[in-house]
This record gives sequence, structure tokens and C-alpha cells, in this order.
Amino acid sequence: MTDEATLPDKAETLAWLRRVSGDLATATIKRLESSLPWYADMPPARRSAVGLVAQAGISSFIDWYDDPNATPWIAADIFAAAPRELLRSVSLTQTLQLIRVTVAVTEERVAGRRDDLRESMLLYSREVAFAAADVYARAAEARGLWDARLEALVVDSILTGEADEELPSRIAALGWHGHGEVAVLVGTTPPQFDVDQFRRIARKLGVDVLIGVQGSRLVLVIGRATTEVPPEGELSFTEIANHFEAAFGPGHLVLGPAVNALVEASQSARAALAGFAVASAWRNAPRPVEADDLLPERALAGDAVAKATLVDRIYRPLQAHSTDLVLTLWAYLDNGRSLEATARELFVHPNTVRYRLKRVSDVIGWDATGPREALILQTALILGSIGSEVSRRRSTQARRS
Repeated sequence: MTDEATLPDKAETLAWLRRVSGDLATATIKRLESSLPWYADMPPARRSAVGLVAQAGISSFIDWYDDPNATPWIAADIFAAAPRELLRSVSLTQTLQLIRVTVAVTEERVAGRRDDLRESMLLYSREVAFAAADVYARAAEARGLWDARLEALVVDSILTGEADEELPSRIAALGWHGHGEVAVLVGTTPPQFDVDQFRRIARKLGVDVLIGVQGSRLVLVIGRATTEVPPEGELSFTEIANHFEAAFGPGHLVLGPAVNALVEASQSARAALAGFAVASAWRNAPRPVEADDLLPERALAGDAVAKATLVDRIYRPLQAHSTDLVLTLWAYLDNGRSLEATARELFVHPNTVRYRLKRVSDVIGWDATGPREALILQTALILGSIGSEVSRRRSTQARRS
């Protein structure tokens, strides 16, 4: 056991520490290479930057040991030697491993010198660990604020349809992994908005989300994380919207149609926003409701996309298939969906009307016997007839001229 009288005084210990600081740094680097595989795999420039940080830590400890009260923030200054890209490439866990190795090497070298030296080293290593946590916490907070601003910018670009060539890179910077279909969900912002709740639901469902808050309106861009269909089956966007429904505020919730990629999401957004604006016109609208189920209300409000959709999906396919189907559908809707009245007007048997209505459903996918779908079909017939009449007039005028 070493006699206390033979121990060097603090001045001698400080002088010795300054002499061996270079050797300590070299020994630390060798220990890092042998004990931390991820360190050995780093590019030479980053390994060199880590060495500078280790050297700064040892020098900082010596200064701190000389006068702990004179430099209370010296531990935080260690990370000033680290370039910005190093802080981005080395995680907090890896940083704590670096501190542990450095402390272990230093502890081995100072063993038996002075009892207060070892205690000071352990105290200082604690301060360095807290300083590292503070550096990474501030970096994460700054990144979170930057991500929130970038996410708001991307969502705004999607809503306005003003996508530019920088949009894909901005999307990638947000960590968007989706490569499949995308749909936009629009609702009201809840009184106590918790963005993490939406993130948790998205992770559970295996989808990517972008979140935008515009006053009382909350916009959710939902993307499938992969193009591969899982063995248990893929959730539809309506089913996904149902999982998010409880996180939205009260009021209507409108889901836009699915598009093939995020860069095309403005199409889904336009439909969802147009549907959200007129959803109150449907007294018993479900929650969530698909924007395409609000086509009549959107068309009456002047939505050109809704008008074109109704004509393209209903009127033109029926017209191209058979004029008898269009005539039968007109008569059926005009007669209050009465089979007998329609049959009398058309001078056919009611079974013939039933058959033609079934053909209508087979061609366009809508069933005229339902009250809501009857409204959609009648709106499409009106719009299609108006468009056909305008086209005929233009054609006649062109021939006359």
C-alpha cells in the first residue's frame, strides 16, 4: 500500500498529466479501434475528428483538475472541436461509448497517483456525459423545429399543387419511405392537438404520414410504406382513415382518392379539400367520407374536377355502351325510382327495367336503386346532357360557318 507521504502533490500531478496527455490520447485511439467496431469502419476524416475530440477532452480535464471552479463550462467546450457532420454521424449512444473508453484508459494510467485525481476524473466524466446529452438534445430540438417547418412547406406545396423539382428532395429529407399509393385526409384540428399520437398510429399501421395544420383545418397525407402487399392483406385507405378518425377534432372528415405517388398527391388534396368544403350539405355523411361520395355537392359548388369526374365515370360510359341504358336510367330517376312507372313510360316490362338497371350497375359500378347513388347518377346525367348539348351547338355553328 502506498504511503500517503510518498504521493506526489497536485502540482507534480498536473505536470505529469500534461506530459502524458499525448500518450493518453494515442492509447485512447488504439483502444477505440480495438473495442468499438463501428469506429474502425468510419472514414479516416471522421476518425481523425474523433481523435481531436478525445484529445480536447483530456486537455480539458487537466485544466478542470487544475481549477474546477474557474472553468465551469469547459466540458461543453469539448464538442466545439467536433465538426458539424461528426455530430450528425455519431449517435449519442456512440458518444457515450467514446467517453467510457476514454475514461477507462485514463483511469488505468492514473491509478495509484492520487486518490483525488481518480475521484476528479470520475466527476469530470459525469459532467462530460451530461454535456454530450445536452449537445444532442439541442441538436434534436433544432432538427425537430426544422423538420416541422419543412413538413409544413411540403404539405402546403401539396395542397396548392405548386410542386417543383425540389419537392422530392424535401420529401426525402423528412424521412419519407413510402413508395406506394398516397391519399390525403382532411378534417378539423382537435382542441388538444398531439402530433405524436398521429405518428404512433401511423407506425402501428405501417404507413408514412405528413401532417399540416392550417388553423382549424388538419391535413394528413398518408402513404403506403411499400408496394408489397402483406400476407394478411392490405388495409384500404378508408380503413386507415378510420384508425385516425378519433385523433381528429369534431366535424367532417374527408378522404381524397388514392394516387400513385406522393408527387401526385395534390390531386387527392384538391378533391379532399373540395369535399371538406361542402360536406355539411350531406346531412347524413359518414365520418370519414370519401371525396368521390360528395361528387354531387362538389359539382353544385362549381368544382370542375367533380363535374368532369361525374361525366367521365357515369354519363360517357353509359352513352358509349347503350343509349337504352341512359334512357332507362333517366326515366327511372324521373319517375321517383318506380319500376312500374318507368316500364309504362318506356312501354316495356318491369323485368326489362330491372335488367337494364342491373346493366347500368355493371357498367359504372353505381346502383341506381339507392337514394344516395340515385342523386349521384342524376347529377351525372344532367351534367352530361348539358355538355352534350353545348357540344352539339358548337358543332352546328362550326358547320354553318
